Amino acid sequence: MTLDNFPTHNEFRSDTFTVPTQEMLQSVLTCSVGDSVYKEDQDCLDLETKLCEMSGKEAALFCSSGTMSNQIALRAHLFQPPHSILCDYRAHIYTHEAGGLATLSQAMVSPVIPANKNYLTLDDILDNYIPDDGDIHMAPTKVISLENTLHGIITPYDEIVKISNWCKNEGILLHCDGARLWNASVETGISIYDYCKLFDSVSICLSKSIGAPFGSILVGEKKFIEKCNHFKKQNGGGIRQAGMLAKMASIAIDSNLDKIKKSHDYAKDFGKFCIENNIPLESPVDTSFVFLDSKKIKINPHTYDVISKKYNVKTMGNRIAFHFQNSPQSIENLKLALLEAYQDSLKNPYITKGAAKLYRSASISSSKTLVN
Repeated sequence: MTLDNFPTHNEFRSDTFTVPTQEMLQSVLTCSVGDSVYKEDQDCLDLETKLCEMSGKEAALFCSSGTMSNQIALRAHLFQPPHSILCDYRAHIYTHEAGGLATLSQAMVSPVIPANKNYLTLDDILDNYIPDDGDIHMAPTKVISLENTLHGIITPYDEIVKISNWCKNEGILLHCDGARLWNASVETGISIYDYCKLFDSVSICLSKSIGAPFGSILVGEKKFIEKCNHFKKQNGGGIRQAGMLAKMASIAIDSNLDKIKKSHDYAKDFGKFCIENNIPLESPVDTSFVFLDSKKIKINPHTYDVISKKYNVKTMGNRIAFHFQNSPQSIENLKLALLEAYQDSLKNPYITKGAAKLYRSASISSSKTLVN
């Protein structure tokens, strides 16, 4: 199958739209069919073992989504309120997980805007964490969550090392939302093992970047993962014959990791195109995402939707996501669509009312697509 024939060749809303390859689909015919809730599904156990070896952690847990693996990890790290979690103000755990930290963990969140505008540093944390010093008015910071990559931006490894060392000294736990940790690893050449050793827990998505149809893996110490499994069950996450899903995910890791770099090349080329055409970007293009600067460009969301359909590409506000199943022709079509929409905005600037909205699918509501 050529890239132009993939159903996702023109899909730029998210890397979650990647579809299983023929090899992955064929594997379902020979997968194990044990009950994974009873820990009797061999392919599921094999996948968890594979991620233990890759991460260097004692145990792993196959979860239905990154949202679940993040939320149960943070819940397991926390004991009793009052407590708080510190994270980037754009972090998925804060903005895109349906208020889970408040409802599941009863945690206050300290969302921090990085001083450098791109990624959190130890200085940002020192300026914003809440020490457990006996002040009864406060909710002490018990967990810090770093997302890597975040909006496609890689947090430098040496910065994570500094944060990790400080957390150990302060007795604060460090979680990684590694939904796209694969991308950071491929781009930097730093292994998953070396990233994971800096964190108490890491959530690694399987349905982003590498193309598995389902799931996320949570890794950490054995007792921690046992507690997480309890919360997984409590939240309806038990999967019976998970082998078919685990088998496809394992193949995705083996077969598609080396394809991630292609998505980075696509994004960097597109970012260069934007700069050459004076289309402002919100952040540097480190990996597979391009974010248009919604404060500087005034593209009408409805016009952008119409133009995107004209060029047969699927877009979502100011975020442009690339993946290994995109085709070169669709990327060229995307360039034409964006350029036309941008040129229209120079003549007919769109003025947004109200607070800035997060990127979202035009299928939800074109008027709510982020362009402001």
